Amino acid sequence: MTAVLDPAGPSGAAPAAPPGPRPPRRTAYGKETWKEISFLLSNLFTALAGFVYAVVSVVLGVGLSVTVVGLPLLALGLGGARLLGRSERARARALLGMTIPEPSPLPSHDGFFGWLWSRLKDPVGWRTQLYGLIRLPWGIVTFTVTLVSLLVLWPVLPFLARGMAGADRGMVRGLLSPSDELERRIAELESDRGVVVDTAAADLRRIERDLHDGAQARLVALAMGLGLAKEKLLDDPETAAAMVDEAHGEVKLALQELRDLARGIHPAVLTDRGLSAALSSVSARCTVPVKVTVDLSERPAEAIEGIAYFTVSELLQNVSKHARARSASVEVWRAKDRLLLQVRDDGAGGARFDGGTGLAGLAERLGAVDGVLVLDSPEGGPTTVTAELPWRSRPKA
Repeated sequence: MTAVLDPAGPSGAAPAAPPGPRPPRRTAYGKETWKEISFLLSNLFTALAGFVYAVVSVVLGVGLSVTVVGLPLLALGLGGARLLGRSERARARALLGMTIPEPSPLPSHDGFFGWLWSRLKDPVGWRTQLYGLIRLPWGIVTFTVTLVSLLVLWPVLPFLARGMAGADRGMVRGLLSPSDELERRIAELESDRGVVVDTAAADLRRIERDLHDGAQARLVALAMGLGLAKEKLLDDPETAAAMVDEAHGEVKLALQELRDLARGIHPAVLTDRGLSAALSSVSARCTVPVKVTVDLSERPAEAIEGIAYFTVSELLQNVSKHARARSASVEVWRAKDRLLLQVRDDGAGGARFDGGTGLAGLAERLGAVDGVLVLDSPEGGPTTVTAELPWRSRPKA
């Protein structure tokens, strides 16, 4: 049983929020301080290497850009800058305790000019070169101040180290982190594309297997039976008639298998009559009574409609196989630019994404199209699975 407490309380005044956890106390010369001092002392050497690399690679590439080798040299220099940026991020993670994600790799392009253009417009490489150029004066300052303080101003060194390390954190975060949310989104979409490709390949293999092991084998046996019946038609009409009758039954079974296979690819009722009728049809095959409520003023795009149908179909199969429920319900509605599906049952609960019910795979497939799957299944039930899909309107005929 879930209870929702009124945040205003009986008096109508909101209670004070509990105090959050305090940050861990740092000693003056603790482990974190010595890591920051090590980072500041090593700044001079890494900044010198980065400055020399940035000046040489950029000057050579730009200076020789009037020749054939200039732009390729500049592109190679930007690619090498990515490697320097990776080492700086690793140093910041190890000594400054920063959590910095790696930028997404450059996309592969066919042909030399595609490769060259993608490298020349790489923002990560250019920002790393800028980082190398501006770090040399700062590296000299941090090395000098830290070394002098370590020798003669050691009582104030922890405070100086913390302040200079904070400035370093800002530079690393500003110039060496992934460019923006768009770049991280590109990485997510590349991963999602792999999920879509793998899912499509698995579906094709399933269809091929079903055709080969089901309808095709049945049709081959049917052809052989009809051939034998044809040979016996004149010599033994009664046996031939029995074989034809058996073949007629095989034809019915083959047609049923083909209908089931076609329904698994894309059901005709979904194309003709939409989600409401299609979900009512699939819920009729569930082992428990299912109440279907579809509140949509218009039909979504065909792809979204198909994903919604198969999502509900798979969730209802889980209800039939695992839930031990007495009833279930399906609700579909639109909230602004999202399509929401909710399947609820009064079963035993305890469903998990790693429980072997296919929910993890379903969540991956929804994530590949910018969807979300939320599971609420406490022990003892009920179980509520909510799926969220992007809404795309059906193009006008």
